[in-house]
Amino acid sequence: MRINIIGAGLAGSEACYQLLKRGYKVILTEMRPCKLTPAHKSGLFAELVCSNSLKSVDPFTSSGLLKYELETLDSLIIRCAKEAAVKAGAALAVDREIFSGLVETELLKFENLEIRREEAEKIGEAPVIVASGPLTSDALSQDIERKLGGGLHFFDASAPIVSAASIDLSRAFFGGRYGKGGEDYLNCPMSREEYEAFYEALISAATAPLKNFEDSAVFSGCMPIETMAKRGRDTMRFGPLRPVGLRGSEGEKYYAVVQLRRENAAGDMYNLVGFQTNLTFGEQKRVFGLIPALRNAEFLRYGVMHRNTYINSPESLDETFRLKGEDAVYFAGQITGVEGYVESAASGLLAALHLSRELSGLPKLLPPETTLLGALSRYIARKNADFQPMNANFGLLPSVSGRDKKERGRAYFERSLKDIGVYASQINGVDNPEA
Repeated sequence: MRINIIGAGLAGSEACYQLLKRGYKVILTEMRPCKLTPAHKSGLFAELVCSNSLKSVDPFTSSGLLKYELETLDSLIIRCAKEAAVKAGAALAVDREIFSGLVETELLKFENLEIRREEAEKIGEAPVIVASGPLTSDALSQDIERKLGGGLHFFDASAPIVSAASIDLSRAFFGGRYGKGGEDYLNCPMSREEYEAFYEALISAATAPLKNFEDSAVFSGCMPIETMAKRGRDTMRFGPLRPVGLRGSEGEKYYAVVQLRRENAAGDMYNLVGFQTNLTFGEQKRVFGLIPALRNAEFLRYGVMHRNTYINSPESLDETFRLKGEDAVYFAGQITGVEGYVESAASGLLAALHLSRELSGLPKLLPPETTLLGALSRYIARKNADFQPMNANFGLLPSVSGRDKKERGRAYFERSLKDIGVYASQINGVDNPEA
């Protein structure tokens, strides 16, 4: 049996691995680097285009729990991310190039993989998984919209990256919040006067033009820093610039603190945490240069903003990510309305598992509703008059009791790990593909 997968991003790569290891022959079509998107810079598999962070690994948080569930089901993306990890406190951040290289190397180990570097202009023949991402090419987008009857969109942004050598370390210090995480973050403090000057410059800075842009179309998890600033003078200080838990070597308190996170294993590149932006390149250099430690910063990559497309999944997909009314046509990744790197990989894994069962003549088997994998599956299929992209979060799960947030987080974790273990046993014992 030969399966087509469109897109070698996080979802497509994960789906590819899950099917290859089950003995299927896979044709993986990726248009990059022959044709790039507004955000991608290379033809690398599983290229991370915004942050290099896959969020928390704390098992008592929703993002940490989702990683544990994926590990239980042998996720390629999570395994490679851990191998490519750079220091980032409680977060799983990666060296982008090492991470992508590991993913591609693992996939190329399979002889039953064929890679086509060309644009897929149509969904094509089933069995197929469409994992073309929110930056799907115009031709394929039009084919999808014709088949599904339309699409939705939101705007996403990435943060700039600066050279470590250009940061003024006399105006910065290493350390995690409340002393946790060692020297994983580089903190750039600001006095009240410095913050006020930065704030005034930021809210009046020129932005790059975007067609059909509306503030309401910005995904909250990737809100541009200038949009956040316009919502109130202290909004940033209660967000990415919050000084709480950060003190200098002499115990100094600060009015605001910009945090930088290591971008690569060598430690010669840092990204500005929470500084997704749509400022013009010139304005980024001018305004962000008002941060004392970044006055002479060399920008290796400026932040950009781009339009992301997703489908109205409740109208088009069932809980297995299969297109309603179609045999063996599945969607995966952020195009389905899951939001986030790990969520995208999760949807790819699930689409592959469900497709495998369909081709084997087996009934659908959903992850338990007590797991985040099960919750995301149900979210994208549940009727919703205002369907919006969604990160994994505990609000999607049946509630648990607990005196505080951490106790409830532990309860979610313990319940989920028990149930996902049973699900993994059920799934792993039945795959019997026609090779």
